[in-house]
Amino acid sequence: MKDILTLGIESSCDETSVSVVKNGREVLSNIINSQIPIHEKFGGVVPEIASRNHVDVISTVTKKALEEAKIKINNIDVISVTYGPGLVGALLVGVSYAKALSYATGIPLVPVNHLEGHIAANYITFKELEPPFLCLVISGGHTHLIHIKGYTNFEIIGSTRDDAIGEAYDKVARVIGLEYPGGPKIDKLAKKGNTNINLPEPYVENFDFSFSGIKTAVININHKNPNINKADLCASFEKITTDALIKNTKIALKHINKNINTNSNKINKIALAGGVSANSYIRDKFVEFGKTENVKIYYPELKLCTDNAAMIASAGYYQYLSGNIAKLDLNAIPNLKL
Repeated sequence: MKDILTLGIESSCDETSVSVVKNGREVLSNIINSQIPIHEKFGGVVPEIASRNHVDVISTVTKKALEEAKIKINNIDVISVTYGPGLVGALLVGVSYAKALSYATGIPLVPVNHLEGHIAANYITFKELEPPFLCLVISGGHTHLIHIKGYTNFEIIGSTRDDAIGEAYDKVARVIGLEYPGGPKIDKLAKKGNTNINLPEPYVENFDFSFSGIKTAVININHKNPNINKADLCASFEKITTDALIKNTKIALKHINKNINTNSNKINKIALAGGVSANSYIRDKFVEFGKTENVKIYYPELKLCTDNAAMIASAGYYQYLSGNIAKLDLNAIPNLKL
């Protein structure tokens, strides 16, 4: 079978990334131009600034990706691009660039859902991983429990009813004085603290999550006690939110397996995905959970947790095999559903 080279393009938020991936699993290049230093002074991503920066660098990033992979554009078999969800202006830069490349070269264009890309990051890290499995996608905009039935067949089991977990982390970090991006800084500071602050458990029901209550509780505690130990507050916040993630994941896994008749077909694999899956405490606690429940736990290597084009190329490869080819009227969909 001929090797398939996929050029992935990702620009959904504040990273401009282009990657070349062979057969959906082998990364030949993965160039990421991060805008974090640009947005740090604003305490978060400014959409218009993000879009303009994508325009400035996307051609250069593409050139570097092809050079690092040691190939030319006419060696590419598939162009895959994130077309949602994300910031509409940022998405439009990547989609427009991908369409122009496809038009100029005649290379097929494949649309990729950003969430699908995060799931596929696990295929790059774990060459042996195949569906079916349960995936917990945790990021700044999403908290989803997804039954991965096939490479392009997904069923959302549960999601957040308000704030995504990453959004809650960033807002808590901002209130207690940590710089953007707040999630990694909470993880680092929590290692110095104790879980001795009483916080309300996040809402968990019918496989759905809610993190607005715990976020508000932490903000109120910090407001009433400005001299409170910030490390203890971070550690307590991290523990109570992770407990909620594990509790709901366990319930969802039992629900899926309850409807499977034979033990040999029951799901015993859980994958983490998304930027928050880089959190060391969450990883460690899920590994412990996996050992207790005899479930295999997967999570991408750190550089594949945040937004990157390698995961988009991997997802695009499987969409290409399924025959999902886009026309040149493809548009960005900022609120795209999986």
